[in-house]
Amino acid sequence: MKRKLFPSQQRALLILGDQIRMARLRRDFTTEQVAERSGIGRSTLVKIEKGDEGVSIGMYYRVLLTLGLGDDITLLAKDDVLGRKIQDAKIDVRQRASKK
Repeated sequence: MKRKLFPSQQRALLILGDQIRMARLRRDFTTEQVAERSGIGRSTLVKIEKGDEGVSIGMYYRVLLTLGLGDDITLLAKDDVLGRKIQDAKIDVRQRASKK
């Protein structure tokens, strides 16, 4: 059984899809051009631009590469504030005994 995304998660994908669409339009590329250069079907690109959760991240990445935004994917989870706090909370700070 496929799990549904929460509305906030769906909105995040919609925003991502819209940002990809706007990047394509700013570059004055058609959906056909981007799909062909990305090695995907036009229908897949349309799904990406609509934030479809069923499209693999690899396909999203191909489109980002085509638009010259491939490096942007490395920004995902770059500053993992929560993860760092959890990690820091688990670190034992050992104190040295005095040398008396």
